Amino acid sequence: MTMKPRDRTDDSLIALRRILRATELYARDLAHAVGLTPAQLRVLQIVDERGSVTPKALASQMGVSQATVTALVDKLVAQRLVERVQSESDRRQTNVVATPQGHGRLEDAPDALQQRYVRAFAKLADWEQAQLVSSLERVADMMDAQKLDAAPVLTTGDIKGGRKGSHDLQEN
Repeated sequence: MTMKPRDRTDDSLIALRRILRATELYARDLAHAVGLTPAQLRVLQIVDERGSVTPKALASQMGVSQATVTALVDKLVAQRLVERVQSESDRRQTNVVATPQGHGRLEDAPDALQQRYVRAFAKLADWEQAQLVSSLERVADMMDAQKLDAAPVLTTGDIKGGRKGSHDLQEN
């Protein structure tokens, strides 16, 4: 009697759904706690860490377009968490700096989901990291997502506005 291999399709879909759900719940908790999307939080973290940063450098570090960074910074400026200041060394250049309110908001923010992931990932053996990256890349390929631009920010929807269901992922 030949045994049929176990169908793991549902198991894989459940695991994917859990990842998506964790991302959605984190975004909701973050919005409730500090009124920011995960992408806005990441911009604020980078600005605060670096002290002063150009939008171009922000876009490069986050792996998103300058238009996306502009939209994110606009939202943070509107909340008075960052401000744009003219560069002292090059008047054509604008830098983004955190305000005292922005720094305070960071202190109130829950631990970012991607930071938890990074800590757990770093504890894995090198071969486990390679295997996991390979598997995740395979999943992205299976979902025809290999050409989508994606920042290292765990969020759903449009990275600029946090809207769910948006297909504007090329701007991530």
